[in-house]
Amino acid sequence: MRKVLNIVPYPYLPFFSGGQKLIAYFNEFLGKECELHVAGTADNNIRQVKNYTFHPLLNSNRLRYINPFLIFSLGRLIRNKQIDTVILEHPYYGWLGWILKKRHPVRLVVHTHNIEYERFRTIGKVWWKVLSIYETWVLQQADAILCISEEDRKWMVEKMQIDKNRCIMVPYGIPYRTPPEDKIKCKEIICQKHGLDPTHPLLFFNGLLDYKPNLEALDVILNEMLPRLGEQDLPYNILIAGKRLPATYQQLKAWNKQHVFYAGFVDDIDLYTKAADILLNPVISGGGVKTKMIEALGANTSVVATQSGSAGVDLSVCGQKLKIVPDYDWRSFTQTVIETIKEQKNDIPDAFYKKYYWGEVVNQMLLSLPK
Repeated sequence: MRKVLNIVPYPYLPFFSGGQKLIAYFNEFLGKECELHVAGTADNNIRQVKNYTFHPLLNSNRLRYINPFLIFSLGRLIRNKQIDTVILEHPYYGWLGWILKKRHPVRLVVHTHNIEYERFRTIGKVWWKVLSIYETWVLQQADAILCISEEDRKWMVEKMQIDKNRCIMVPYGIPYRTPPEDKIKCKEIICQKHGLDPTHPLLFFNGLLDYKPNLEALDVILNEMLPRLGEQDLPYNILIAGKRLPATYQQLKAWNKQHVFYAGFVDDIDLYTKAADILLNPVISGGGVKTKMIEALGANTSVVATQSGSAGVDLSVCGQKLKIVPDYDWRSFTQTVIETIKEQKNDIPDAFYKKYYWGEVVNQMLLSLPK
């Protein structure tokens, strides 16, 4: 049995973002198949740890990313537990992984969630070029790179000169094998909570709302989609969820008469995703796979997305549940939403779960890792 150490540089339990959720479920399912140890920050809620041993060896301050003492504390853990594989979540601890690989007989694996420097470039961070040099170097040192999408894998091979044989596809997964049976009940619960008519189609958008790509997407919903949707004689409600909505939006109260409501931060995002009839994803920047889409499709919820917003999702297993519209074509985006409201509902294909169920994802990854 493999003995794996996963180094997670930030808190992920409890999870609030798609990236944190990815790490939580990845570790939970990986721990079922191997002896897994996770080194993370002390501010994680260890009561939520499942199927692995958590070691709070990382400090919570920003200096943890350059802490040289981790070489020794993690080295002791590697020796004591006879670790054979070290996984880094993101490339930030690449320098540390490189040193551990030099000092111990371990395989180094980098679990990428996106192309980090490209994500920062698209949101206007001026230091993205420096990160591109470092990120490329880190990936070149790894024995294997776990890629979340085929687009990322091609980017690494073509633009970062990474050996394609070291790039292993590990998509963002979902924790269940079949469509949920409680969608109707979930919608009743959410509509009752927010005073909405459950017979009206429920359109949903969620994300951290101080993150520029998500805030831009919210503006598209309010300023581009909503006026066009209002021209139609269709019942609907739009529910927006996520923390850190800027104060200038005043909890979206000005849009309540147009059937737009703000739920704030919600503890159980899966409940809302299952309740929704359509997930709106008009995101056009930020890069990476939009994990909310995979979760929505897994919940048998229809998705209308931009070309950029759908990047990284395997269209061949989505059937009619995923509708894609060209970037910036908001008239077509709105029309596609209207058509999706009117159409007869179809279930997500079984092939979707075969590809995205975490158990399948982890098993395929372990078979592909270098010995």
